[in-house]
Amino acid sequence: MFDPFLFLSRCSGSPRRPGPGGRGRVPLIAGLCLSAVAVALPAGAQGPAGPGGRIRKPQITDTIRANVYADNWFMLYVNGELVAVDSIAFIPHNVVSVDILPRYPMTIAVMARDNADPKTGMEYANSQIGDGGFILKFADGTVTDGSWKARCFSHGPVAGDTRNPRIESEPVPDNWFAVDFDDSGWKKAREYSEQEIDPKKPFYEADFRGAKFIWTDDVRLDNTVIFRRTVTAPPDGRPRPDFSRINDVVPDGPPKGGGRRPPGGPPR
Repeated sequence: MFDPFLFLSRCSGSPRRPGPGGRGRVPLIAGLCLSAVAVALPAGAQGPAGPGGRIRKPQITDTIRANVYADNWFMLYVNGELVAVDSIAFIPHNVVSVDILPRYPMTIAVMARDNADPKTGMEYANSQIGDGGFILKFADGTVTDGSWKARCFSHGPVAGDTRNPRIESEPVPDNWFAVDFDDSGWKKAREYSEQEIDPKKPFYEADFRGAKFIWTDDVRLDNTVIFRRTVTAPPDGRPRPDFSRINDVVPDGPPKGGGRRPPGGPPR
């Protein structure tokens, strides 16, 4: 069974697992456990050409900004690689913004969790039932909506019973974030309005235009949900270079001096 906190502890140190109140600290960007194998480019493969005719190194202008808001916590994979983990396990609600280097087709996989006691499904010292909600927007026009796949892996309190609360759950597949994971049997996500989710102030300070809040059919009792979506091409129609094999060649470097600090010292 996939355990995100065990995974993160192996890759990036030893983050604390949230206790019954959901509190605990998780790093914003977890260290990735990667192994690199040098392979030759396939015959005829093309990459973004630099001034010397070789593949150029990617610049920050090649990236796109990802804005993510979750009630309460998430971890985000793009093309099988971990790119962001919510730094706040419970409250206050926050927006996480990161730059990613896109490659299409782009498979996005998200684990989202409403804060809930793992035995009862309730929050605030088992005094009430919470609710979830998730929204995402990439600068290429990728947004969450009802076309995403969604599946619940922890549900409770069963039947909303707060007197004798219990949960029902199933193991999370180890490869739920993989590009080739089979989600064909999953249902579509359900869209929710801002009024239903009631996002907090940080949501309104970021760009989520065109995106919809999503969850499974039960936003109150489904506590751990995985979302998946494959974007075949940039929704904004803008062609973007593919740097996926940049580690397999000797690329042209950026212009000299491109990383120097501007006159006047560091920004305040």
